[in-house]
Amino acid sequence: MEHHGDLMVETIENGPFAENCYIAMDRESHDALLIDPGSEPKRIGARIEEIQAHVVAIANTHGHIDHVGAVAPLQEKLGVPFLLHPAERPWIDQLPVQASMFGLGSVQIPTIDAPLKAGQELEVGGLKAQVLFTPGHSAGGCCFYFEAQGVVFVGDTLFQRSIGRTDLPGGDHGVLLEAITKNLLSLDDSVVAFCGHGPSTLIGAEREHNPFLAH
Repeated sequence: MEHHGDLMVETIENGPFAENCYIAMDRESHDALLIDPGSEPKRIGARIEEIQAHVVAIANTHGHIDHVGAVAPLQEKLGVPFLLHPAERPWIDQLPVQASMFGLGSVQIPTIDAPLKAGQELEVGGLKAQVLFTPGHSAGGCCFYFEAQGVVFVGDTLFQRSIGRTDLPGGDHGVLLEAITKNLLSLDDSVVAFCGHGPSTLIGAEREHNPFLAH
């Protein structure tokens, strides 16, 4: 587990796509946001119990199956709301189709309890995360920015030395680059970006070294 001031971040790499699920937890209250539970709900649930996290909501950066496959069972287990941008609903409705395409077996369709929107503030114990709207990889892509702690969860918008793919329905390369430039590269260089796959990175490092963001 990583410590960023009052924010504790637990990374759980899961599933056949090696997707990163995150538990973003307030050190004092242990209230937590569960971000992008993609697969292996029993293992994710066990880890939540091990670190004594009190999950207050499941929030997803987008609706692709590698990020939402475990939402429904964890939603039931934890009794918490599921938050997602409205533009991602088609992906949720088509989860069985997505699962069939990748040979993943049956997947439960979760209930979207509340919409995410740009500028919205999510409270996690004494911490606050701002919702940044970052479409391009997916039409309703969002990131979660804990400004006071210098941490942003970027899903598949940005990776270490790479960016999200834009060849799926709702993807748009130009829109993605604009969203990254406006909402992520505007953050301080020292902000830690936790990505949907692979290692975390620093905004400053991506500004300087990411070949897809060269000006």
